[in-house]
Amino acid sequence: MNLLAFDTSTDTLFIAIQRGDQLWQHQAAGGANSSATLIPSIQQGLQALDLKFSDLTAIVFGRGPGSFTGLRTSCAIAQGLAMGADLPLLPIDTLLAVAEEARHQHGVTHVMAVLDARMSEVYHAGYHWVDGCWQATHELGLCAPQALQIPAGMAVAGNAHAAYPDRLAPAAQHLHALPTATALLRMAPRMIADGHLVDASYALPLYIRDKVAKTTAEREAERQAAEASTQA
Repeated sequence: MNLLAFDTSTDTLFIAIQRGDQLWQHQAAGGANSSATLIPSIQQGLQALDLKFSDLTAIVFGRGPGSFTGLRTSCAIAQGLAMGADLPLLPIDTLLAVAEEARHQHGVTHVMAVLDARMSEVYHAGYHWVDGCWQATHELGLCAPQALQIPAGMAVAGNAHAAYPDRLAPAAQHLHALPTATALLRMAPRMIADGHLVDASYALPLYIRDKVAKTTAEREAERQAAEASTQA
C-alpha cells in the first residue's frame, strides 16, 4: 500500500509517505509556512521513494480541529492533489492522531487528547484503545483549560499542558504528543479496510469553534461593559 499523509493543524507541519515497507517523513515549521512548503516537500518525498501521485493508494490528512489557516491549507491541498490524480481521501481527526501518537510513544491506552485552541481554550476528545483500534469515549469539544474534567486513569496527551500548566488538569498524567503524519499512517490501513475512504469533494475541515475573531461591535460592547463594571 502506497500512502501520502500530512497534518498542518498545529504549529508543526508533518508529512509522511509510505511505499510498502519504506517510509519517508518530514517535519518543519507549520502555521502560515505550510501553504508554501507542503507541496514542494511532498514532491521531494515522492521523488525520494521513486513514486508518482498516480502510484498512491490514497491521501490521508488531518481534518481538524486545529489552526483555521492550517486546516484550510490541508483540505485545499488534499482536495487538489486527489482530484488531479483521481485518488480517494482519508480524513482523520487530529485529536485521534494525538491519541495514537501518545500510544505509540508512551504505551497509553486511555487518552484524553487535548490541543491548544488559543484564546484560552482547548480542543479535547477522549479515546480508548481496544482490540487494535481506537474507540471514542468522550466527544470532541472546546472549553477553558480549567473546565476540562479528566476521569481517573486517563492520560492527558497533546500540546496544551505547556500553554496552561496551572489550569489544565494539574493532577493528571501529562504526555506531549502531536498529530504526526506517521500516526495517520499507522491508523490508515484499518480505517481504509473499514470503508472510511471518501471522494475528493469531501475534503472538509472539522471546525469546533465557529469564530476566531470578534467583530468591532463586539469588542466595543465588551469595552463599554468593562467600563460600566469599573464605574459601578
